[in-house]
Amino acid sequence: MNSVFEAVNSVFSFVTPVSDFLWDFPTNFDWYANIPLLGNFSLAIILLVGTGIFFTLKFGFIQVTHFGRAIRAMLESRTAKDGISPFAAFCLSSAMRVGPGNILGVTGAIAAGGPGALFWMWISAFFGMSTAYAESVLAQIFKEKKGDELVGGLPYYGRKLLGDKKIAGAALSVLFILYALCCLPAQGFNAVDSVGQIAEIVTGNEIATTSIFYYIVAALLLVATSIIAFGGIKKVTRLTDKMVPVMAVVYCGTVVTLILINFKSIPFFFAEVFRGAFTPDAIFGGAFGTVLAQGVKRGLMSNEAGQGTITMAAAASNADHPCDQGCIQALGVFLDTIVICTMTGFVIVMSGLWLGEGGEAWMALDRLPKFLASTAELTPGTSFNSIITLVLTLCFGLFAYTTLLGMISFGEIAANRISGDKKFINGVRIVSLFALGFGILCSIAGLNLGNLWAFSDLGNILIVFANLPLLYLGLKYVNRATIHYKKEDGSRFDSSVAGTQLNYWDNRD
Repeated sequence: MNSVFEAVNSVFSFVTPVSDFLWDFPTNFDWYANIPLLGNFSLAIILLVGTGIFFTLKFGFIQVTHFGRAIRAMLESRTAKDGISPFAAFCLSSAMRVGPGNILGVTGAIAAGGPGALFWMWISAFFGMSTAYAESVLAQIFKEKKGDELVGGLPYYGRKLLGDKKIAGAALSVLFILYALCCLPAQGFNAVDSVGQIAEIVTGNEIATTSIFYYIVAALLLVATSIIAFGGIKKVTRLTDKMVPVMAVVYCGTVVTLILINFKSIPFFFAEVFRGAFTPDAIFGGAFGTVLAQGVKRGLMSNEAGQGTITMAAAASNADHPCDQGCIQALGVFLDTIVICTMTGFVIVMSGLWLGEGGEAWMALDRLPKFLASTAELTPGTSFNSIITLVLTLCFGLFAYTTLLGMISFGEIAANRISGDKKFINGVRIVSLFALGFGILCSIAGLNLGNLWAFSDLGNILIVFANLPLLYLGLKYVNRATIHYKKEDGSRFDSSVAGTQLNYWDNRD
């Protein structure tokens, strides 16, 4: 069996250079890389950050001016015959955003660019909030009602903006399904791996990945996920409504406890972040462009602003106005990067393991061990350390599990754009579970996670290049909705406001 997996792994290795080329283009050419500062930024990063800055100015810093209104709209109690609540949509999208990348991505960014990378993650997130706002408003404007569910997102608004051609919607749906299938194996790998690590912490013994324990965990995970997946999006949201707030609060609460225990290091944290943002240490390359590029790239890959990947959840909401959900989805970027990623940054920077004689050994560790070693440094020589490690590993596993649930659900919504036939939808669910199962088996076989992450990166960059042009095509509709939203005159949003035919908004109760 291992020989089969090794053969598959070697075949998958071709994905890494393809993914790296697309993410790094044109920095992988010397003529561009030698341009001062600009040569550190790929086309994807320039487009994503540039779009965020443009939309921030275009919509009058709406992520700031309507921050409080977004919170009120999200927490408003409501019942409806169709769709899910704005809060449920927020939790469902957060299930996608708040994933292992909040730990691994931040750890990798700081290891490659230093503490200053965190500052540039904040900057990219601030402007990314406006991009998330725009794509979520588009998803709301062009959503459709199917039965008692509301569906929409990238394939739906893409079809409308490309001349209402069925082939456009189908192509974008296939792309989104492929994106989900690319991301599922890594999340399955992380989910099973985290359960194994938790068991090792509890028992104090190393557990072989080929042991019966891992096979039982794999079987239970697949069965539980199958039951949830075949229950439809509402069953998924009932779970994510509970899991996302709990895991976010537990993770942040645990890290806040570490911060309070090491409160004397808080000034050190902020000093290193702000100093490193502009004058990075030589051990991280010593180049301003390096720390800037690391922070921006990892920030955008964590909060997913501009990828169109959270638009499915945004469209499922029964919000009173498209811009309500747009502002709420912007809060998701804030939660993901400004809050949760910052918590991870506190652990890494305050530990100081990247300094002094132990810095080289810390650098040699993989990303998750880097993070766990940093937590141990903040509670040295105490029994409290094992508890902290256990809780944070549990959070890591929950991050992975809610992400894979989101992937399966959004892949199903995209499939609905192609066909509502029950057999077809069930077929997409089965293929998604197969992709998940493959990732789980890779964990059991002890294969290289790097190739699975390369698949995720490839899916991410392909969908970025598909989504960003559509945001500009739909800008006039988002702008009209925003102007109407800011008037707050109590008038109804419908086709006359958007300037295009919107059956759902015209017939909404």
